[in-house]
Amino acid sequence: MTILETYRRRNPRSAALFERAGGLVPGGLTHDARFAPPFPLYVERSAGARKWTVDGQELIDYWMGHGALLLGHSHPAIAAAVQQQMERGTHYGAEHELTLVWSDLVRSLFPGIERLRFTASGTEATAMALRLARAFTGRPAVIRFLGHYHGWHDGLAYGMDGDLTPPAGIPGALLEATIPLPADLEAVARMLRARDDIAAVILEPTGASYGMAPLPPGFLAELRRLTAARDVLLICDEVVTGFRVAPGGEQQRAGVTADLTTLAKIRCGGLPGGAVGGRAAIMARLQFGDAAWNQAQKVRHNGTFNANPLSAAAGVAALREVATGAPGARAADLGRRLVAGLNDVLRERRLRGWAAYGDGSIFHVLAASAHDFPPGELPDNLPLAELKAGGGRETLTLLRMALVNHGVDWMRGRSGFLSAAHTEADVAATVAAFAAAVDDLAAERGRSEVV
Repeated sequence: MTILETYRRRNPRSAALFERAGGLVPGGLTHDARFAPPFPLYVERSAGARKWTVDGQELIDYWMGHGALLLGHSHPAIAAAVQQQMERGTHYGAEHELTLVWSDLVRSLFPGIERLRFTASGTEATAMALRLARAFTGRPAVIRFLGHYHGWHDGLAYGMDGDLTPPAGIPGALLEATIPLPADLEAVARMLRARDDIAAVILEPTGASYGMAPLPPGFLAELRRLTAARDVLLICDEVVTGFRVAPGGEQQRAGVTADLTTLAKIRCGGLPGGAVGGRAAIMARLQFGDAAWNQAQKVRHNGTFNANPLSAAAGVAALREVATGAPGARAADLGRRLVAGLNDVLRERRLRGWAAYGDGSIFHVLAASAHDFPPGELPDNLPLAELKAGGGRETLTLLRMALVNHGVDWMRGRSGFLSAAHTEADVAATVAAFAAAVDDLAAERGRSEVV
């Protein structure tokens, strides 16, 4: 039986639900990243490091809520906090004290955040950061790096996919206000010298798409120096890296303080929400003033579910655990072990053009690269487009299904997040599943096609 046949046989209810969804939801999906031919999995419950599909299959999960669940699924402290809050109310239409507790926790971990404002998602946070930067500086243009992801809003869609193709539905005026550059410090320096209308530079501080295309050591620190010298704001999008790579995000590790920081995911304990924070002078653009205040200069910001009590309760419970540093350190150690184990499999099978790599608790696999290199030894100069794609598309499609057949679910079949709920046994089982999946690929397609 082929990989595809096995996948279909084991997941008939997922297939049926996906077919039904096609008549209700465009593409049958609620998130583009879940596109997974021939059909995505439907899940009915989760706990710790595992989830169970509607067809009853138990999977070691590495989606971890798209990176939001550093503590694992249904962590007891978060579940208890949300259940208690449910009894008190889910939406007051008013301010509440949990917002202050939540804010204090964020500021204690990100000292550069003097004030912060809550949003309903990471996408909203980066949109707000752009508006604040433009209002504060009075300049219209923003530099973004090719391939870096900052949510799906109009302001940062141009260049998101790693090329200069104009995205569908984005007006020309917004394209003109966005300057997509390669992640090259000299290119940034030239642009900052050439133009005086740049409000900010925004980036994922570990590299495109949470490190699929890693940035070189020292990049963030030098970028901070360049922007500060030109009085241009630096925006660190730590929606994924915040609280994960360190309690204070990549800024803590690099010893850098951004002017504005965007956060979401772990900050909300797995519930919806985001935030933008930074220097008090910039954030003051959001506040109301006295009669002398020029209301035309205020940045307007509403949002029905900003800092809603349920997300606040979950976020406070999560950050109290994360602040110790122990959950992140455990997940990072497991992530390093996993990457090492995956590369051992690749070396044993002599799969040139394949490599596992990552940053602590975040991992990626480049499968069947068009470039030749020794197994497990990712070159520094691979094209952005290939790193973002993850290698051969057909190979990745089969690899994802083969991994599911062996009880493991990776994001897009090539990336994932470790949590503090994962164990050494989970890592060993995942390495074994990867070995079996690669062997399935070789048996089905022939070793020459896998390599």
